[in-house]
Amino acid sequence: MRQGGGWTNSRQNLIFAAVATSSEPLICPVQDPASAPEGRGDHDPVYAVICWDDPVNLMEYVTHVFQKVFGWDHAVAHRHMLEVHEKGKSVLTHQCLERAEFFVSHLRQYHLHASMEPAS
Repeated sequence: MRQGGGWTNSRQNLIFAAVATSSEPLICPVQDPASAPEGRGDHDPVYAVICWDDPVNLMEYVTHVFQKVFGWDHAVAHRHMLEVHEKGKSVLTHQCLERAEFFVSHLRQYHLHASMEPAS
């Protein structure tokens, strides 16, 4: 490094440390998935998010996943779980394409059988 008016290691470290600590991290607002708007506009197609019955997952587990993914209370999650168990499927929500894909992906991460289809 150059001496006499040039950059030195300690001076360089001080400047970079100041730059690294001076800006605050960007924090995105947290949005409750259950209160998200169902569509972005009048012309956006709406999709139904469906959970299908399977012989593997326990009813308590399915209820827990619904609470975790959708932010529902136990009663709502339990009602949808019973519908899946008794009728073979439950329409969990109606959303725009991107939100429906988001929910289906999350349900599949928990090993639930989930799909989406255009709402009628």
